[in-house]
Amino acid sequence: MVKEIARQVEIPEGVAVTIDGSTITAKGPKGEVTRQLCYPMIDITKEDSRLIVNSRLDRKQHRAMVGTLAAHIGNMIAGVSRGFEYKMKVVYSHFPIQLKQASNELIIGNFLGERKARSAKILPGAKIEIGKDQLTITGIDKEQVGQTMANIEQATRVHGFDIRIFQDGIYLVDKR
Repeated sequence: MVKEIARQVEIPEGVAVTIDGSTITAKGPKGEVTRQLCYPMIDITKEDSRLIVNSRLDRKQHRAMVGTLAAHIGNMIAGVSRGFEYKMKVVYSHFPIQLKQASNELIIGNFLGERKARSAKILPGAKIEIGKDQLTITGIDKEQVGQTMANIEQATRVHGFDIRIFQDGIYLVDKR
């Protein structure tokens, strides 16, 4: 006997979701996000104003993937309807950090008094606003915004010093 596992994702008003094979596209007031979502023995179908992620096998791995794919689709819908915003704080005690935005990277100058500037890659789909001691990253794709934030945090990691004393860096403060 095969038991089916299913998760439902509601589609709110103002958001259109289309399925073309394994490609899922969500369009909303903020923009459009497209992703390839496929896994063996898992089907994604659209019924009225909801998407159903269904597995034909009742195995632990398939149950986990049903939840994962449903969460990805939920993030796509949230991104095109509300968007994502990450706020980061620029912290320095010894040397003031200078931030400049190039085409697809953030240049971090004077970090810990280093002569050579550090850089962090800004992924397409993520926009950065530089304030005095705050950095705001916005976008409609949660993965692009989150990875850009992680790139900035990793670029300002302290090496060779006691991090309890040298707490300089750019850190995540708020996610929305």
